Amino acid sequence: MNEGEEKRDEEEIKAPKESKKQKKASEIQALKDRIVELEDEIRKLEEAREEEKNEFLRRCADMENARKRLEASKIADVKMANEGLISDLLAPLDSFQMAIEAAKSTEDFSAMKDGIVIIQDQILSTLKTKWGLEVIEALDKPFDPNIMEAYQVVDDPEAECEMVKMEFMKGYKLSGKVIRSAKVLVARPKKD
Repeated sequence: MNEGEEKRDEEEIKAPKESKKQKKASEIQALKDRIVELEDEIRKLEEAREEEKNEFLRRCADMENARKRLEASKIADVKMANEGLISDLLAPLDSFQMAIEAAKSTEDFSAMKDGIVIIQDQILSTLKTKWGLEVIEALDKPFDPNIMEAYQVVDDPEAECEMVKMEFMKGYKLSGKVIRSAKVLVARPKKD
């Protein structure tokens, strides 16, 4: 073998080694490029996740703020409703003041009683017409535990069923709901 042939053989042996190195280098570069792409994709996904998290937190805060506004509005509405009731009761309160002043200069208790009855009627009328108050009529009615409370029970040989014979305190409903049951004395049939 001559020198030219040896060089050529060496080059042929080196060529596959260089092509393997180039191939590995290009594979490594491709993997590095893929890593960069994946890191970029991870970064984008993390940014999207952070945006979603922030949006969720904003919506939670908005809901909490709306709840607080609703609660404050409800409190304000109750205060305004109370203002209306108080305003409606000012006229009867003025009437009580005038009755007290009149009582200082008179000894006519009959007139004072009539004045107090008028004031009571004025208050009840206002509460009935403007606020939906209903008086529970209990006297001489059958006892109803849903709207009445028996303070005392007596046996009555003439009673056919449990009947209200006396009211200790009137009962009231507000828009159909019992807000205070009537406090009553009940006569029940006497058991033999």
